Amino acid sequence: MMIQIEFFTTLGCHLCEDAELLLQTPLNDGRIQIHSVDIAEGDNSDRLMEIYGLRIPVIKRLDTMDELGWPFDCEQL
Repeated sequence: MMIQIEFFTTLGCHLCEDAELLLQTPLNDGRIQIHSVDIAEGDNSDRLMEIYGLRIPVIKRLDTMDELGWPFDCEQL
């Protein structure tokens, strides 16, 4: 079963870079589809900055809408 997640991030966020590396580990053997969302870009940027600005990086499972904020590890994914 393919798990779809949104990865809330922005440019220049070193914690986001660390989280992105974790998402690309061998644990993700193609079962996770990752859609990166830059919270500072696009039509919803004001709303996303308000929600996630101090919390990024955050991942959200689209099937359950559960969110996991940094720090997280492979086991939590």
